[in-house]
Amino acid sequence: MARDMADLSMLELFKMEAESNSRSLCGGLPELEQNQSPDKLEPLMRAAHSLRGAARIVGIDEVVDLAHAMEDVLESCRRGERKLVRADIDRLLAANVFFTDMGGLDMTDLSEWLDGNVSAIEEAAADLSADHTDSPDEQDSPAQQDSPAQQDSPEQPDSPAEQSVSEVQGTAEVPRKPEPQLADLSMLDLFRMEAESHSQSLNSGLLELEKDQSPDRVEPLMRAAHSMKGAARIVGLTDAVALAHAMEDLLVSCQKGETVLKSSQIDLLLSATDIYRDISLLETGEIQDFLTGKKPLMDRMEKGLRGDESAMREVLDSVCPGGLSDSVVEVRDVPEETAVHPEKAGPALTGSPKLEAEPVGPATASVTPQKDSVVRVSAGNLNRLMALAGESLVESGRLSGFASSLLRLKSGQRELMKALEEGCERVMSGDSPAGVLNELKAAVAGCQEQLGRHISEFDVYRRRSDNVSGRLYHEVIASRMRPFSDGGRGFPRLVRDLARSLGKQVDLVVEGESTSVDRDILEKLEAPLNHLIRNAVDHGIEMPDERVEAGKEPCGTVRLIAGHRAGMLFIELRDDGRGIDPERIRAKVVEKNLAPARMAAEMSRAELMEFLFLPGFSTAGKVTEISGRGVGLDVVHAMVQEVGGTVRAESVPGRGMNFSMQLPLTLSVIRTLLVEISGQPYAVPLSRISRIASVLPEDLKLAEDRQYVSLDGANVGLVRAAQILGTPFDPADSGPLKIVVISDRMNRYGLVVDDFQGEQDLVVRPLDHRLGKVPDVNSVALMPDGSPVLILDAEDMVRSIDNLLSGGRLGKVGVESKEVVQVRKILVVDDSLTVREVERKLLANHGYEVDTAVDGQDGLNAVLAGNYDLVITDVDMPRMNGLELTRRIKSDADLKSVPVMMVSYKDRKEDRLSGLEAGADYYLTKSSFHDETLLSAVEDLIGGAAG
Repeated sequence: MARDMADLSMLELFKMEAESNSRSLCGGLPELEQNQSPDKLEPLMRAAHSLRGAARIVGIDEVVDLAHAMEDVLESCRRGERKLVRADIDRLLAANVFFTDMGGLDMTDLSEWLDGNVSAIEEAAADLSADHTDSPDEQDSPAQQDSPAQQDSPEQPDSPAEQSVSEVQGTAEVPRKPEPQLADLSMLDLFRMEAESHSQSLNSGLLELEKDQSPDRVEPLMRAAHSMKGAARIVGLTDAVALAHAMEDLLVSCQKGETVLKSSQIDLLLSATDIYRDISLLETGEIQDFLTGKKPLMDRMEKGLRGDESAMREVLDSVCPGGLSDSVVEVRDVPEETAVHPEKAGPALTGSPKLEAEPVGPATASVTPQKDSVVRVSAGNLNRLMALAGESLVESGRLSGFASSLLRLKSGQRELMKALEEGCERVMSGDSPAGVLNELKAAVAGCQEQLGRHISEFDVYRRRSDNVSGRLYHEVIASRMRPFSDGGRGFPRLVRDLARSLGKQVDLVVEGESTSVDRDILEKLEAPLNHLIRNAVDHGIEMPDERVEAGKEPCGTVRLIAGHRAGMLFIELRDDGRGIDPERIRAKVVEKNLAPARMAAEMSRAELMEFLFLPGFSTAGKVTEISGRGVGLDVVHAMVQEVGGTVRAESVPGRGMNFSMQLPLTLSVIRTLLVEISGQPYAVPLSRISRIASVLPEDLKLAEDRQYVSLDGANVGLVRAAQILGTPFDPADSGPLKIVVISDRMNRYGLVVDDFQGEQDLVVRPLDHRLGKVPDVNSVALMPDGSPVLILDAEDMVRSIDNLLSGGRLGKVGVESKEVVQVRKILVVDDSLTVREVERKLLANHGYEVDTAVDGQDGLNAVLAGNYDLVITDVDMPRMNGLELTRRIKSDADLKSVPVMMVSYKDRKEDRLSGLEAGADYYLTKSSFHDETLLSAVEDLIGGAAG
């Protein structure tokens, strides 16, 4: 059945909304089992509400009903009318799967997908709306534990059927949780640290054993297992002791030459190691519960390590269905969007064998990584910090001497003035002026000598103080740095397991393991590098027979390189696989309507590679459940942009792929270029600047009424930075134009500034969160003289330039401004991206100048900073709702004359009354978007677009 769907641009916005909000629901719903407080329910309700609104905008009624049913369930829980049990949460999660799937679809396939799933969606909505409170199987496990069948009673299930059900569910005999006499929490903390350290050693060492099982290789692994056994025994974790003992015995047997470890045994040792790795990520109070839940698996692991083949196979099948040793991941045709986001594939990609998204090992879904609240500092680091702190204390003590010296100098100046006065009196009374003058010269010379001595001493103090403070600062920065190897400990295991599951031979070579990396950047690097390595192994490296046919070694190589260059951190990932043909990218660009065929034909290889980082872009026709070429590259780009870096891709078909990232050494201090804009200094991060230039006005060119200049053989569009920031400027200024070239993935612009002020290292300070997102500004810093300077957000500025271009409001540089017609400005405030874009497009297409804000607080900041003729706001929004925003506007003496229009899905009489009582000048329902009602209402309030 063909559906009358909205235009593709709106469907793409709906897809983004479905992806974002379904992820929020997926993460928040499981937490409701432990905590159903209003603050936990509020963001989930907003997510369901946004999904309902977005679906209504694009006209998908079944999905509207489903989101509405989800919202009603959460609302009733928030009001205290019901308590959600596990079955309710399962229904909500099952309903959310539909939104997750829609977020992963190509919107051209949405109509067909809806036709195939309409019945299931309606059933899910009906199931959520049904009353399940009287059903006995809706009770949570605590109630079940109190039932007679589970009490210490001799009664047995009444029938064989009940008995079988009881046995299947594991409730025939509920084991009591053991309560060993554990050591105090400080000892458990030490055990966690020991488990983390030894599991890392075992993980890396066991991978080496596949190549070399010499005694010297086995020795440190045996010691690690022995130490872990002893640590577990000290804190009374008997289950952990037994497993570590079995690991130690097998390694001892290998060291003595009695056993040659097979791949399956190494798999089992790695799986056992993962148990201790997971323990290290837990809070101390969760360790015993975790071990209790894992005890059956750990018992099978122990038997397998001691030679029980059936137990070994059972363990390997449980941690990786189908086993690692001989399984190959199935390759199937799937939609390309699934290739980009395999986690969204849902039921379509389930099946056996299956390789989990994380490195193969015990299920870790229940393991919550512990927040890193402790920074480990080496003893040498700490000793140097203490020494520098002592030096700083000594240097500060010298200031009291300078204070005394200044007092003496001040006293000397008073004596000099007194002598001058007395000399004048003596001359007037008849003394020889020459004699008086000589005395005064001697007094001045004494003061100058004293002042010169103090200046020399203070200069020495200044140099010593600068030296100590600089060394102290660099030592503190060094304490935040970690070797690159700390962030890549799991990569060798990842490559090994992926390669074996795919039947490939791949070596991972890591260069620059000792390179120092800021710990915050190192943590952020893990997920992007995981994506890139996964892609390289799965789609980059060919099968051994293919490589031999191509004249390559059967074993492929993935090379990870880290290093410092020119004050920046460089990370490169190379593989010697098949690479990507730029022509395939060019064809995909045209196919997805990302660029006209003529423009795509003229794009360089570097420009084509930039498309790989777009969300939803993939050239893969066939993908595995592991990855697809392009998987997660938008995630990689987002992470690099977040820390102020750049990422580039290069490929030579048939020879391999290369991804290079340029990142700042630390997030606390950045190297910037200081520029002057409208007489004020601003800072632009050097990592976001492509180049700077100074050009003459006569070098400017004009095309389609837009100015540009040719730099390095490329045309760069020009825009005044002052126009972007909204600061005053002199359009008639003559002389060379100072240009700072910035870019994002696809666009490159030249910002025209007043002057360059040089480079400067700045300590980054975030803006106060109460300000919300300040357009075009990233953060703030203090100059050496103590004055504040704003650090500009280059990517945000590129978006602002695009908005000016789309509205035709971009001015010229180097020429007088002409009188322009005043355009009415409207601010649209809504937390739904879909709704914001609908309103913005509708109003902009009719000539209005439109800005947007993501919530009430952001909207209030915009109203206070801008000059708007009308504010259009939603009602239900985070941080500050539309009612409060309206009250704040109407209570401000300077803003109360600004008309406010409320737009909401709520169309009841009492809802309208609440909006009008808050001060709204107009109340409109969102169902009016597709007709002239909204435009008519806007014209009634402020008139046409031209002022």
